[in-house]
Amino acid sequence: MATTSCGKPHDVYAAACPCRDMLDLLANKWSALALGALEDGPRRFGVIRTKLEGVSPKVLTATLRRLEEHGLIDRTVYPAVPLHVEYSLTDLGRDACEPLALLRHWVVDNIDRFPGSAVLSDPRANVGS
Repeated sequence: MATTSCGKPHDVYAAACPCRDMLDLLANKWSALALGALEDGPRRFGVIRTKLEGVSPKVLTATLRRLEEHGLIDRTVYPAVPLHVEYSLTDLGRDACEPLALLRHWVVDNIDRFPGSAVLSDPRANVGS
């Protein structure tokens, strides 16, 4: 079990555990999907947005900023006209992609087993999410 700087073990079930913030970030659907979109290499914002159907530019921008702040992705600006910006996974981000990919694959393989999965796949049922 991982420990804190004072030698105590991290406990994700404890209210003050810093693991909760990371769990919140990684459990977010747009975070998990954005990381997955970068698994094959660096991508520009527009390519990521196209891959993540249904995400607004505002939400994607906030998601990418949050992932960058937590050291999961790098943002590289190339001096060109217009500016060329690419996002790529850090080593930490690549490590996070492994369990997230397993979760994505498990969901795809098991979606039909969930009660109400037909409702889940109806885009009209997810308005505002």
